[in-house]
Amino acid sequence: MSFLDRIAAANQHDPAQFRPFEVAGIAVGCVKPAFAATLARFPEVFAVAEDRVTLDPGLDTFEARTAAVDGVLRQLHGEGGIDGWRDEPYPVNRSFPEPALFNIERAAVPYFGIPGYGVHMNGYVRDGDTLMLWVATRSRFKPTGPGKLDQLVAGGQPAGIGLTENLVKECAEEASIPADLAARAVAVGAISYKLETPVGYRPDVIFNYDLELPADFAPVNTDGEIESFALWPIEQVVETVRDTDAYKFNCALVVIDFLIRHGIIPPDHPDYVDIIRGLSL
Repeated sequence: MSFLDRIAAANQHDPAQFRPFEVAGIAVGCVKPAFAATLARFPEVFAVAEDRVTLDPGLDTFEARTAAVDGVLRQLHGEGGIDGWRDEPYPVNRSFPEPALFNIERAAVPYFGIPGYGVHMNGYVRDGDTLMLWVATRSRFKPTGPGKLDQLVAGGQPAGIGLTENLVKECAEEASIPADLAARAVAVGAISYKLETPVGYRPDVIFNYDLELPADFAPVNTDGEIESFALWPIEQVVETVRDTDAYKFNCALVVIDFLIRHGIIPPDHPDYVDIIRGLSL
């Protein structure tokens, strides 16, 4: 196994298996044929053709689109068709700075192949020349990646909240990090991936942060999403992310990015350039 295996695992998709999803003439996502057939049950909201799925053009405002799509999704969720409902709105757009055409329930985002966004924070400790990384184990009741390893803090980026504000909120909920300490987190870039899932497609972007923590800090989870925390030597992190699939697939990419930026994966590593390219697909 290698770091490139982790990147490849997060970037498996076949565009030929999807139909474009369009809103107001703009292709914002894509859907699998099976889900297109489900949406065809709601012709007052979706126009389903062999080559695309289109939101009804009569829904010409943010509010009208949001309400109409939400009504469909809640019905499908009630029928057991959409799992992991969170009551968390995500923006529907082609890129992060673009204004949202409407909002959609987070659990439905991959069904429509819409870009999803998140914030992940590496919490680390230095003791002289020794680098340690906090590793979280996700709750086994999580709808995605149950029991997998994770960053100290990580969460989706919902509509209506800024990135920094969201990170500070997630720091409090997931690790009991005080706001004044969380505010010291440094934005260090982003990674992206394009993954086909059983229900759809995830062309996601994760905004990465680093936070150096005091040696005596001990995280405590408050929202039930983390089972445990451990402070690992960086060598153990390297071996785990390189040689196993213990990390949640996208969290592995965030760790690899950390290892590149901190010189743990050196420039003379044979896969160095390919790793960097692979983190920004």
